Amino acid sequence: MGNIAVIITIEGDLKPCTPANGSDFTLNEVQEIVGGYIECVNLDDDTIMIVNENGKFEQTPNLVATIIAVKKRAIRDGDYISGNAIVCDTSMLR
Repeated sequence: MGNIAVIITIEGDLKPCTPANGSDFTLNEVQEIVGGYIECVNLDDDTIMIVNENGKFEQTPNLVATIIAVKKRAIRDGDYISGNAIVCDTSMLR
């Protein structure tokens, strides 16, 4: 994936994004995108999905992010992702 991440919006849009410094996101950057405290969902050894830790209580379900997470077996069937999510290389969050 390199230094490009993808924001998956609750509307289902996929928006490429790059960290401000060009290599890795700050905590503030990802918190602004997901709208609060973050939680990382491991999609595979090199890729994570960054979501709002409290999204299920505060935000709308994100169908596209949920489908990706279920297909990657990162969450169990019946679980779901809410709010905007970021998919990126693990190295892009320090």
